[in-house]
Amino acid sequence: MTSSANYQQILSDSDTDSDNGRTESFPDLSSSILKPYLESTNQSSLATSQSPSELSKIKSFLASSSSGALSCLICLERIKPSDPTWHCSTLCYSIFHLICIQSWARQSSDLSASLAASRLPITAEKAAESSTWNCPKCRSQYSKSQIPKKYLCFCGKLEDPYSEDPWILPHSCNEICNRPLQNNCGHFCLLLCHPGPCPPCPKLVNSSCFCRKFQEVRRCGFKSFSCNKICSKPLDCRTHKCLQICHEGPCPPCKARAVYMCRCGRVEEERECCERDFRCENACGKALDCGKHVCERGCHVGQCGGCPLPGKRTCPCGKRVYEGMSCDVAVPLCGATCDKMLSCRIHRCHDRCHRGPCIGTCRMVIAKLCRCRSLKKEVPCYQDLVCERKCQRMRDCGRHACKRRCCNGDCPPCSEICGKRLLCKNHKCPSPCHRGACAPCPLMVTISCACGETQFEVPCGTEKDQKPPKCRKSCHVIPLCRHRSICKPHKCHYGACPPCRLLCEEEYPCGHSCKLSCHGPRPPPNPEFTLKTKKKKSNHQSEVTPGSPCPPCPELIWRSCVGEHIGAERMMVCSDRTQFSCDNLCGNPLPCGNHYCTKYCHALKSQSSLSVETRSAESCEVCSLPCQKERLPTCPHSCPLPCHPGVCPSCKVLVKRSCHCGSMVHVFECIYFNTLSEKEQMAARSCGGPCHRKLPYCTHLCPEICHPGQCPLPEQCCKKVTVRCGCQTLKKEWQCLDVQAAYRNIGRDPKDISKNQFGLGLLRCNCDCKSKVQVVDSVLQSRKPKVEEKEPATEKHVGKRRKRRECVRVVNQASRLQRIFTAVKWLLLFVTLLVAVAAGLYYGYKGLLKLSDWMNEVEEQRQRKRFPRI
Repeated sequence: MTSSANYQQILSDSDTDSDNGRTESFPDLSSSILKPYLESTNQSSLATSQSPSELSKIKSFLASSSSGALSCLICLERIKPSDPTWHCSTLCYSIFHLICIQSWARQSSDLSASLAASRLPITAEKAAESSTWNCPKCRSQYSKSQIPKKYLCFCGKLEDPYSEDPWILPHSCNEICNRPLQNNCGHFCLLLCHPGPCPPCPKLVNSSCFCRKFQEVRRCGFKSFSCNKICSKPLDCRTHKCLQICHEGPCPPCKARAVYMCRCGRVEEERECCERDFRCENACGKALDCGKHVCERGCHVGQCGGCPLPGKRTCPCGKRVYEGMSCDVAVPLCGATCDKMLSCRIHRCHDRCHRGPCIGTCRMVIAKLCRCRSLKKEVPCYQDLVCERKCQRMRDCGRHACKRRCCNGDCPPCSEICGKRLLCKNHKCPSPCHRGACAPCPLMVTISCACGETQFEVPCGTEKDQKPPKCRKSCHVIPLCRHRSICKPHKCHYGACPPCRLLCEEEYPCGHSCKLSCHGPRPPPNPEFTLKTKKKKSNHQSEVTPGSPCPPCPELIWRSCVGEHIGAERMMVCSDRTQFSCDNLCGNPLPCGNHYCTKYCHALKSQSSLSVETRSAESCEVCSLPCQKERLPTCPHSCPLPCHPGVCPSCKVLVKRSCHCGSMVHVFECIYFNTLSEKEQMAARSCGGPCHRKLPYCTHLCPEICHPGQCPLPEQCCKKVTVRCGCQTLKKEWQCLDVQAAYRNIGRDPKDISKNQFGLGLLRCNCDCKSKVQVVDSVLQSRKPKVEEKEPATEKHVGKRRKRRECVRVVNQASRLQRIFTAVKWLLLFVTLLVAVAAGLYYGYKGLLKLSDWMNEVEEQRQRKRFPRI
């Protein structure tokens, strides 16, 4: 049962006229037609009403009429509001075109009259008067006088009820139906003139239950009810009572079991009460009144009766009568011919009077004609004469010959199945082969939405021309694409679900996402609610097919060359796996691990990979340079082997190292000396003798044993130094440390004093040595060399290798900045391009939607101008 919302949705669908393309809209007439019934039953709407089957059938007729699905079963054309109609008022209440049903009734009645005249001994006029015709759908029988001649409304009160008022139901007089209701309750239909059967009587009456124990006020149409208590009516046996729940109709036979006697009283059996009157299998055997015969009747009640033999008796053939014979004496035979009529009803028995029946079959030989009267032959009387000739007459269908052997002209009806294709184009005629047009297909096809809440029935064959019903409920089919959780709900629809309009966004293995519209699988349409309707084919080709995998990734990415060099990237499609080679050198490490390949950019071979890309790769060059690695431990000697991976062998070169004081030279193996710690190396280099180095502040040698680093406490030298005056006249012996202190006191550094001048001038000259001092000073001034002042060096001397290294470093810094600047520039360009493409796609999609809406509005305005509503 459909709800009020669904029902109103059905009635709001438009109805299209197939002749002129005019669109006719009918308002919801169910409320106005069913209003009296709802008021009489104190119900506010159809949604709260418990509609009986008759009211549901009325709703179905109203839904079919308002949705344009009302079609004639005979011609399969739509019934327009202006077409004269006739409706069956017996069972199906189907509606037909008046012209179609008149033609159908005349053909059916003429055919039945011709068949009756050919098979029955009546005249054609009498057969025509008694001929009948059937409803094309329910096969209800009507007489020839009931062939419709006028166009009447549904209730039969108004002739030609056509009206252009859209608020009046087509083919209705819009007045109270007032037809007698079912079961002859004495009440009349309260609805407006309507199609279909009248609903049950809604009047309130006092009614009793089936067992007549309880009474209550109920609807007249549902006045029969059960009180759901024990019936307790006396059964046919008048001994037991009915133990069933209060029920309709007579009570069932009594099933109580007990021991009962047969009619003669000889046999006792346990039986049900309803079978208590039974007869046993024993014969009666009681003596009759004559005392000579016994009763041959079976088990019975009452007297056996008198003897049937005494009194007036005849011989078996009935020609001689005997009176006063005893009942125990057999009647003698008369000896005359039996002359009783045999079973053939032509000949009589030729035997003498005899007891018992005559012979069963007449064996008199006579000349007989066969049934088709084409063969004459003498045969025994009991035997029928049948020839082998087959009847070539056409049967009633006019399509097949009789083919019956020796037919008497009364050919039987054709037993073949018609099998012609009906007008619906879906089924074949299942009736026996007949003459004239086949009966229309009686099947009805239910057109329903996917949820099944909104539906209506149409005749078979017209379903392809009908519009699908509209339903306001949400579609309950779960989407199969990946957007099922965020997909917006849509209304219940006819056929398959619409495609998902969201972006696919399926992630590729490369990490990008698909930017096309969703092309995931779509739920298949429910075949129970799917029909092929006539719709315009769309020329729009979608980007992808629903249910197909995502196309290859179309994103543009920067891809490195086969050698993966920095700055040699190219912009390529992500799904394009084509490799390219740049113009740079390979630069990959050689197997030696020390040098790099100088070939042009190429892919390296991999022993673990067998793909096509690695098969086409080439190996790097073979290193032919000598080994240039630094040895560990650090050694100034180069490796004598060619360039090789791994650690170089131990250095066996002999190295010379002087002692700390420089007095002798030690010879060591390079690996031995370099493996020693710094402390051990210092100890190994010591010669073990006195230190031969000169102290820094005086002219004496270090008194310590040969040692590394500076001599300990050079300013504490205690050796004797001869100190003289300036003229070298006076002299004394001081300790070396006092001499150094004396020089420091006068502001001179002991390190600047030469060896031959060390200690000179520290003593003061006296009067004895003044003359010598002047001579000495003049001599000394003449002996001093002239010191030329040199200009300070503005530039330091730098080697060629150092200059080249600094140039390479400057170039590398400049090229690195250049690469960073280039990468930043390409990154900004790529981001700008992505933003531009995204903006173009977004505004392009919005523009297409606005263009589609504008075109729909223009099309609707054009349709309104071409076909204005009436």
